[in-house]
Amino acid sequence: MDLLKLSTDWAKAELFSAKIVWLFSVIILLNAAGFSYCGKTVSAKAFVIPLFVSAAFLIAVGIGLYAANKPRIIQFEKQYRADTDSFVKNEIARTTKSKRELEQVFKILPAIVILAAILLLLFPSASWRAITVTTMLTAAFLMAVDTHTEARNRAYREQLLKFIPQ
Repeated sequence: MDLLKLSTDWAKAELFSAKIVWLFSVIILLNAAGFSYCGKTVSAKAFVIPLFVSAAFLIAVGIGLYAANKPRIIQFEKQYRADTDSFVKNEIARTTKSKRELEQVFKILPAIVILAAILLLLFPSASWRAITVTTMLTAAFLMAVDTHTEARNRAYREQLLKFIPQ
């Protein structure tokens, strides 16, 4: 398989993840608007602000993913053409760093879910319920996205290792 195509396909998949995050943030915004407009109960009204905060956070995450990976498509070609061996080594180092970062994410996000569940049990008011449920939803969604990111990163790294000069 062509190394440049492999790398650009990986970056395009990351851009797709950013778009999925944005789509989910739009769904959350629509839910917040629905709760704001149609919600009649205290519980429904309590979800409005946490959902808007969650959507804003996810929009920022999507922007970060997009901003980090969109320029890579062009950079990959330049770096590949300049020095293929250096490109491979840099990408292996970057994917190794990403692997370590994702390991941390998979420790932090479940801890956030557990903490939110404990807070849900300790503070049963409508506001706390909305905050904790929204936090758990957001963290669970990010774990799902990051699971796919981790799988892509692992597969990409394994393919890159095949290109190391012997």
